[in-house]
This record gives sequence, structure tokens and C-alpha cells, in this order.
Amino acid sequence: MHHYLVAILILLAAAAPSAWGEGNAADVTDMQALRAAVRADKKAFVAQTMQLTEAEAKNFWPIYDRYQRDVDMANRLHVRAIEGFIARDRPITSAYLKALGNDLITADEIEIKARRKMFSSLIKALPADKAARYLQLESKIRAYEDYDVATTFPLIK
Repeated sequence: MHHYLVAILILLAAAAPSAWGEGNAADVTDMQALRAAVRADKKAFVAQTMQLTEAEAKNFWPIYDRYQRDVDMANRLHVRAIEGFIARDRPITSAYLKALGNDLITADEIEIKARRKMFSSLIKALPADKAARYLQLESKIRAYEDYDVATTFPLIK
């Protein structure tokens, strides 16, 4: 899932190394600080990090909003699958586990499709460094969200 993103970021870093060291909110490496900023006001944090011109913002925010809706749909599927597993009061069967696995993978596929669609739109709407910055920022946000899920989702026994 993240291999595609890593490959893009490596290529972009090699092509434009100065784009990564701008010394702004995009340099957030402290995941706790990132989590706090996003929970407080994600859109404001993204706006501060992206430092868009007025014209760029006009192109960016509709793409951002579409992507957030798509990711929310993937999150709902993921949460529903996990909640169903945790709340299950019947024995866990092989058929149920197969369905659970398929539901989790479907949620991941929806997210990846949304990310590709978002990046494809951004690369046409913004300079490449800003499109890549947003892709990286969302990757960091998704990483802490994935971590939060991983720490609460019990392993199947």
C-alpha cells in the first residue's frame, strides 16, 4: 500500500532536494505534534503547511474536500469491519474471518484509489512540489491514524 507512495517521494526528493527543507509546518516529524494539530483543526493545519497562493487554493480545496469524502468512506468501512469483529458475540468462523479480511482489504483499496485520484488531480492543479507536499502530509496523517487503529484492534486468536 505505501510502496507506491514511498517510491514517488524518493523520486521527488532526488529531483528537488531543496523542496523538502523549507522549515515550515510540513517539516513536522513529531507524530504527537502532528496528531494534536490535526485533531485541533485539520483544514487549518493543512492550509498552514501547504502555504498556497490564492490561485492554488482555489484549485486545491475542492480536490482536498473530494479526497476527504473518499477517505471517510474507506474509514467507515474499516471501522464497521473492526467494530463488528470486536462486538461479535458468536464464535468466529473461517467464513467470517474471510469476509473480515475482504472487508479490510476493500477499505484499503478504496483509500489507495482515492489517493491516486487525488494525486492525479493535484499534479495537474498545483506545482509538483506542493502536490508532493500534500501527498506526504496525508501519508503522515494516515500513518498515525493507522497506528491508532493498530493499537486498538486485537489480533485474531
